[in-house]
Amino acid sequence: MYLRAAHAEPHIPALRQFIHENPFGMLISAIPSTDFPTIQCTHVPWVLDVEDATSETELGILRGHMAKPNPHSKALTEAAQAEPASNGRLAEEVSVIFNGPVHHYVTPKFYTETKPTTGKVVPTWNYSAVQAYGKATVYFDSKAPETGEFLQRQIADLSHHAETNVMGYVGGDRPKAWGVTDAPRSYVDLLRKNIIGIEIEITRLEGKFKMSQEMGKADREGVIKGFEALNTDDGYKVARTVEERGAMKDLKVSA
Repeated sequence: MYLRAAHAEPHIPALRQFIHENPFGMLISAIPSTDFPTIQCTHVPWVLDVEDATSETELGILRGHMAKPNPHSKALTEAAQAEPASNGRLAEEVSVIFNGPVHHYVTPKFYTETKPTTGKVVPTWNYSAVQAYGKATVYFDSKAPETGEFLQRQIADLSHHAETNVMGYVGGDRPKAWGVTDAPRSYVDLLRKNIIGIEIEITRLEGKFKMSQEMGKADREGVIKGFEALNTDDGYKVARTVEERGAMKDLKVSA
């Protein structure tokens, strides 16, 4: 990931929180194979495990699953089977890209200071993203106890996270969360035989918020007002993020 100092987010807990709030990531691998494309990409919802939530340095472990008929799953399984002694751990590094909830084109017309004075502005795109890199372990043998245990935990934890943190189904004034045990066990067992599990030990975690914070305060205010004037949900969300990131920049400068 290209990280300009103005856009980089080095705070590991903030990057973990980003993944927690935006768990739908794109798994990317580049595994040489005679049967499948080398570069494969699949959108996967993830669970991020962290032993110490207060840690400033712990990167965490990602857990996900994919359908066995997916060519990506077949390529991962093939690679895992090629090294029986590795217990499913792949030699090649994989990456997962997590995108923020909103991104948007930025017109130079928003820059109320620089455009009128010098005209030295060009269009750009505001967005936020986190990229995780690491070594993956593939749970592909549906007859192996460790695969069953991994997938059972993975499905339950992912469903709970999505129901409570994404949907807000926490009971009380809100609906009760759906749980895996609400479905017939035989049905869940059948589906589980048709997926593989993926566990990624993160070795590198990078993130950026490219939200106009590199601009001067007057131009940032122009960007905020410009997005607000769009009168769209995405416009308001970008405006708030530009405002938040700009305030963080100003605080750092004044410190």
